[in-house]
Amino acid sequence: MNNTSQSQKEKLLFTPGPLSTSPTVKEAMLVDLGSRADDFIDTIKELRSKLLELGQVKKGEYEAILLQGSGTFCVESVLTSTIPKDGKILLVINGAYGRRMTQICDIAGIENVPLIFPENQHPTLDGIQQAIQSHKDLTHLAVVHSETTTGIINPIEDIGKLAHQHGLNYVVDAMSSFGGVPIDLKAAHIDYLISSANKCLGGVPGFGFILAKHDTFMATEGYARSLSLDLFAQWKGLETNGQFRFTPPTHTMLALKQAIHELEAEGGVEARCKRFQNNHRVLLEGMKALGFKTYLSDELQGHIITSFYYPESEDFNFDSFYNALDERSFVIYPGKVSDAACFRIGHIGHLFEEDIQGLLQAIKETLSL
Repeated sequence: MNNTSQSQKEKLLFTPGPLSTSPTVKEAMLVDLGSRADDFIDTIKELRSKLLELGQVKKGEYEAILLQGSGTFCVESVLTSTIPKDGKILLVINGAYGRRMTQICDIAGIENVPLIFPENQHPTLDGIQQAIQSHKDLTHLAVVHSETTTGIINPIEDIGKLAHQHGLNYVVDAMSSFGGVPIDLKAAHIDYLISSANKCLGGVPGFGFILAKHDTFMATEGYARSLSLDLFAQWKGLETNGQFRFTPPTHTMLALKQAIHELEAEGGVEARCKRFQNNHRVLLEGMKALGFKTYLSDELQGHIITSFYYPESEDFNFDSFYNALDERSFVIYPGKVSDAACFRIGHIGHLFEEDIQGLLQAIKETLSL
């Protein structure tokens, strides 16, 4: 028997996802359930109910739809399933994940208007307003809430008001924020919120979910441009017999069920938000003390993930830096900013202040090599 995996030290993941998970979330996956078993159907039902609660909405106001795959699968499902053939979407973009929505729309033949802002700035309401007025045939508007390209958190409530005023269906990619940033779907006028099990909720990769406003969503039957990503068909299957249409990720769903119980025990989204904010504060203070500079100004920086400029020293090599930290069991992430040399450090997942302090010490040691 190969005991390498058992003896290998577990690494802490300071990334945008997958993330470090609790031992009990991992243990929850050590159960094999049939996809048609009553216990598993009860798990699906519980997850759908709990996700609505976390969004501060009720069944009938919104629908919770679970879908296999990564978060991008869920984004593609919404864009290709809820926009009619003659629809047109305004994509508010200030990072790589906003640009990805343009790719999805272009490949699917969905008419779209990319409205691009600098990656280190919030989208301006005036700019969005002008775009809406210039394209009178718009039907939808989409934006990323926590744009993990940089760590900026966009003002989804203000943008939602604009979308609502102009009668546009409002799509929010809350992949990296839901569960770690309080979101009131109704107050933000969100028609479709998209997120994933393996981010702030504390689960593992394997599926994502959509919280869809009931009245808006009910009008979309027949819109889908895909069989497996047909959001309405997926919802209908869950409503009819409680099952997925195709093989569900049973183990990862058990993990999220446990993760949500742990989120509730922690004190809910507000309490988890405070832990992540403290992680971010400790990291920022420590990194600045080591001479690092952030890509974003402090007032724009969110508490999910932070982009740091490379040190000005010509001797700095990110791959060597990354590998040295990895050898110490700390995993950070490369940068994704298009116009600057950066790397990223996340503050979410099963991480606490002592873990941040451990990372900072490892960075200090690495820089002194």
